[in-house]
Amino acid sequence: MSNPIQTTTKLGGTDSDVQIGTVAHGLMMMVWKPEVHSDEQCFESIKSGVDALPPGTKMFLNAGEFYSLDLGTANLELLSRFYATYPEYASKTFLSVKGAMDKQMQPHGSLEFLRASVDNITRALGPNKKMDLYQPARIDRSIPLEELMANLVTLKNEGKFDHIGLSEITGATLRKAHAPVVVRTEDLLEASKELGVSVIAYSPLGRGFLTGRFKSVSDLQADDFRRHLSRLKEKYFEHNMAIVDELSTIAKSVEVTNAQLCIAWVKHLGPNVVPLPGSSKASRTLENLAAGEIKLSKEDFAEITAIVEKSEVKGDRYFGKSEEAMGLWT
Repeated sequence: MSNPIQTTTKLGGTDSDVQIGTVAHGLMMMVWKPEVHSDEQCFESIKSGVDALPPGTKMFLNAGEFYSLDLGTANLELLSRFYATYPEYASKTFLSVKGAMDKQMQPHGSLEFLRASVDNITRALGPNKKMDLYQPARIDRSIPLEELMANLVTLKNEGKFDHIGLSEITGATLRKAHAPVVVRTEDLLEASKELGVSVIAYSPLGRGFLTGRFKSVSDLQADDFRRHLSRLKEKYFEHNMAIVDELSTIAKSVEVTNAQLCIAWVKHLGPNVVPLPGSSKASRTLENLAAGEIKLSKEDFAEITAIVEKSEVKGDRYFGKSEEAMGLWT
């Protein structure tokens, strides 16, 4: 069935005229693994999502300059091959790329570093697709935010990309960053609505944990990087799994998958919130997109929210380092 997805939304800020699907597509895990998927499988995953959208609607794709095990440009090179094979899909996709990180995964916001990052992305992408939105993956705290934004605006005005994004920021940072150019979750959502900015909510499935596909750490392959995430360590796994079990009960009653329930809940946080789950299979892409069509009742939304608010998640988001050390919620 063509165009099974009917619900769309508009991006905010300088790209407020861009119509996209209500669920985006993250591309990181297509390459950030020892054995990457074939081009054919990845291409079909991307195409299936684009083809499911109504005419004139773009698929929001998220890629990264450093998305690969060696922190190189494999993710972008995959996209370069995709657009070379299917150049007609360039106009059907809105491409966001995260960059500005060195090989030690430290952020840099100087004009010189940002320019090198953007030029590196452009080279890797090739001639068939221009990056639509560029965003530093983390905020460089060694320079004033105003300087970082001025540097990004300089590159935007040079025509290297059309829109600016920021990642892992609080509402206060968003307000401060927005001023020269024109959270915690609740604070960030309030600020984004106030400023007319979209929130691209990445990893709504908790790195796949919330899907319920993993019943123990042993279900993860030995070389799966998620084995190193604090929340998925053996000592926390069973405790955190109780949250998944509660969500599974609601998902069954609503007759959707766990993944769709989580994506639908994130989408219902606000009209400017676009969930960004990842997928490297066409079937999974379509499952994720279908979640954008789900209308949760007030009762279901409240029940899920209550689970989120009362649950104590054990372990941090990454590898045992503090949020400050990881550049989170700057």
